[in-house]
Amino acid sequence: MKNTVSLRKNNQFRYVYNRGKSIANKHLVMYLMPNDKSYNQLGLSVSKKVGNSVIRSRVTRLIREAYRLKEDKIKTGYDIIFIARASCADAGFHDIAPSVMHLIKKHHMLKVL
Repeated sequence: MKNTVSLRKNNQFRYVYNRGKSIANKHLVMYLMPNDKSYNQLGLSVSKKVGNSVIRSRVTRLIREAYRLKEDKIKTGYDIIFIARASCADAGFHDIAPSVMHLIKKHHMLKVL
């Protein structure tokens, strides 16, 4: 990822959960909070409700790839967390990618070109 660093620590996730804004759709929940940095920090959360480890890993890769492909069109300076819902277990890339873009648009995160 070019302009993105991963959120890794539990306290980083908790901080965004408590102070950020959230919007959800069928497949994902997205939390967003400004971070006063020149890059985005991305966190992904896929619980055991989604499926076994193989399915969770696949969903994580799909969300990360959907974000990566649109990364150059997304504003920087934010902490972003995507939480997968159980419906992601059966979803393919062509289901998850539009869900990611839908949430980004709802948060008004697209750059004006």
